[in-house]
Amino acid sequence: MGKKDYHNWSKEQLVHEIKQLLKRKKFGLVWEEKPEEVTEKCKEFLPVLKEDKTKQIMTDKNGQVNILIEGENYHSLSVLNYTHKKKIDVIYIDPPYNTGNKDFIFNDNYVDQDDSYRHSKWLGFMGKRLILAKTLLHKKGVIFISIDDNEAAQLKLLCNHIFNEKNFVATIVWQKVYSPKNQAKRISSDHEYVLVYAKDINNLDFDLLPRTEEMNKRYKNPDNDPRGRWKPGDLIANEERKNGHYTIIGPKEDKFDAPPGKHWGFSKEKMMELIKDNRIYFGKSGRAIPSLKQFLSEVQQGRKASTLFFHKEAGHTDEGKKELKSFFEQSERLFSTPKPTRLIKQLLRLVENKNATVLDFFVGSGTTGQAVLELNKSDGGARQFILCTDNQDNNGSGAKIATDICFPRLKKVIRGYTDTKGNKRKGLGGNLRYYQTDFVGQVKTDNDKRVLVSRSTDMLCLAENNFDKILARKGAFALYQNKEQMTGIIYDEDVIDDFKKAIKKFRKPLVVYVFSYDHTYNEEDFADITNLLKVKPIPEVILNVYRKIYKTLRKTKRL
Repeated sequence: MGKKDYHNWSKEQLVHEIKQLLKRKKFGLVWEEKPEEVTEKCKEFLPVLKEDKTKQIMTDKNGQVNILIEGENYHSLSVLNYTHKKKIDVIYIDPPYNTGNKDFIFNDNYVDQDDSYRHSKWLGFMGKRLILAKTLLHKKGVIFISIDDNEAAQLKLLCNHIFNEKNFVATIVWQKVYSPKNQAKRISSDHEYVLVYAKDINNLDFDLLPRTEEMNKRYKNPDNDPRGRWKPGDLIANEERKNGHYTIIGPKEDKFDAPPGKHWGFSKEKMMELIKDNRIYFGKSGRAIPSLKQFLSEVQQGRKASTLFFHKEAGHTDEGKKELKSFFEQSERLFSTPKPTRLIKQLLRLVENKNATVLDFFVGSGTTGQAVLELNKSDGGARQFILCTDNQDNNGSGAKIATDICFPRLKKVIRGYTDTKGNKRKGLGGNLRYYQTDFVGQVKTDNDKRVLVSRSTDMLCLAENNFDKILARKGAFALYQNKEQMTGIIYDEDVIDDFKKAIKKFRKPLVVYVFSYDHTYNEEDFADITNLLKVKPIPEVILNVYRKIYKTLRKTKRL
């Protein structure tokens, strides 16, 4: 995508280009790869995390810790490939749609409709991030991607390659408006899509969605049956029933036979049981054609999801705007089309695991975080969210996405707030830790290894979900704990004995990270720690992850 001018190329350049063209696939996506500054940066620097403790929110000491990472999402995904590889149950993203209307930034510049490489830049941008995202998914994991017609076809082919076509689950059509736009030039565009892919389709099980009130309205209780509401069901069989030829005697001694050529759906004996159990209804008069009572309490309490998500259940864009407006008076300047929480919750309900870890690395205003907290509140779940967003000036509004929009919204949702209309909103509770991406130079010397280790503490704590420091000696070691286990970090191999003496009084299972110049450590040094689970040499465990993901990306520049 995007034209090349071959007129001034040398013979060597032309031969090389022909060889590259011959290597390309016969079917699939081909585009002109454009260098991206944020990925090029990783050739010289490695991303790490640094916690901003001033933004920490803790309302439930024993509850899940949710994470907000401020930084370019390519760098955040790189870090998460160390801390959360194969640990993410659900990914939901709402990436830029590449409309050409200042919604997609590439190398600090908006990509407009006249850009010859508009689609190429978007595909390269998305491909790199989806490759990193795939490695984060648990074997039972699933990814939901919102998109519209601008890139829907290209995204489908891209995902077929990255996630494998066999792992495609469905394309959900979401009705994003509650009424057609009469001012549309030709046809009112009333929908967007959500592409759904499994990490492994053979491991994916979806839950039933709750029944709608509209479905339940069909059930009445005209005879005040103590078993509750019911709806009438047909007693006539669609096929031949040899034992279906008999006469039913109603409560008023009326006789009922099946219509000519038809048969009752139950044997006479079973029908008598149903009548005795008051499961056959003859109308208020007692003389109406009989029907079978189908009780609401006995039907399956759920329904299979459809590929059609209507606005009555999944919300619409105006609803998303109103939600954002409740937090920020000038919300229309911040996001023109925020997603409604009901859409995200409907997607999350499909996932059976109520303790799922949910990742959104195109987070915007924080809708996914609010949706997770609301869903936990309503169904007693313990889902955890990890949100990644940059901190750019959004829409030229002067408001920074992470610090001025996403974080304040989450803080209000957790702690409670007074909305822009003066209504008090009760907080949903929860915990939040705020991180920023940071960088260290590529490791080229032994001293570089020490620098990387000294800057990796927050990453290691996040990887172990272990944040409470209970012991530390500056520059030497530190010990953290949660309800289940402890994490020890030894920054200098010369203080291993001092570390062991210091932790003797603690009995929880222990994971130890120990500085090492290579990928080994002396097992004898830790043989006498009875509660030891595992020892991991650092920084090698971190470096190995970065080497692998960047090597993979180099190999897959042309998908």
